[in-house]
Amino acid sequence: MLNRALSIRSQNRSSTNSSTASHSTHRKPFSFPSLRSPTFSQPDLSKRLSRILKSSSSLISHHESAAKERISIATQLSEWGEATQDDGVSDISDKIGVLLSEIGEQEDNYAHALDDARGALKVIRNTERSVQPTRDGKRKIADEIAKLKSKEPQSTRLVVLEQELVRAEAEGLVAEAQLSNVTRQKLKEAYQAEFLATIERADKQIILARHGLRLLELLDDTPVVPGDVKPAYSHGGQARQILNDAEDDLREWRPNGLLSEEDSKVTASEPAVAQQPAQVENGKGKEVDRGSMAETVANVGNGTAAN
Repeated sequence: MLNRALSIRSQNRSSTNSSTASHSTHRKPFSFPSLRSPTFSQPDLSKRLSRILKSSSSLISHHESAAKERISIATQLSEWGEATQDDGVSDISDKIGVLLSEIGEQEDNYAHALDDARGALKVIRNTERSVQPTRDGKRKIADEIAKLKSKEPQSTRLVVLEQELVRAEAEGLVAEAQLSNVTRQKLKEAYQAEFLATIERADKQIILARHGLRLLELLDDTPVVPGDVKPAYSHGGQARQILNDAEDDLREWRPNGLLSEEDSKVTASEPAVAQQPAQVENGKGKEVDRGSMAETVANVGNGTAAN
């Protein structure tokens, strides 16, 4: 939708503060936790994705700034045109300002879509964080077993530790499977949203730009010699109709034909079912029977593992 007006002058003068307030609501509230979780304090598994999320946040802010600048320039153009005392320039500059302002709104909508896509990547990052302690715990138990074998190979604690390692490895298999599933699902979700938003933004900005070119055709730029009277501007009705056409085109826009038939089949297909985790073979030098790993994995997945 356009700015629900055929001019941006009146609404700019009467509602500058309300417009500023509406855009400020798009900003994320200041948050102390964001200051307490710099990238260097993240688990190793989630550091890279944390950097991507940080860069994405900066990108979103740039698009929001570009949207505000575009709207500001549109208003300035309209006010300048009014000050020229030229009826044709005044009307066309105002109508162009409406289109430019709507292009800015599309940029702002795109920034929100990027933020939604970023939210899907956050789910992956958070899942990576939750898996890291499982990996660390399994590694810690394995290291403790290795040290105990070198110092006290006959220690009865070895049996207990190796049983704990079996459970830790089972929990790890469940956690890794969950991470794999979440990663695939949310990666697809994030970039589908971003690409669809990119297509919508491009299509709608093309619509607005084409109608902008139509507006410019109404402005007579035939040179006049000094002393001649310029022809009176008589295209106000046509200019208003062009804005109405642009608004109709935006309203009627639909995301049709974005995917080919083959792509649609792939998108609509059911996700692959995760395979049953493979049974872990006996570790060298371990006295504990590892043949019950598959059963342990199933119990962990159901939350019924032995304590």
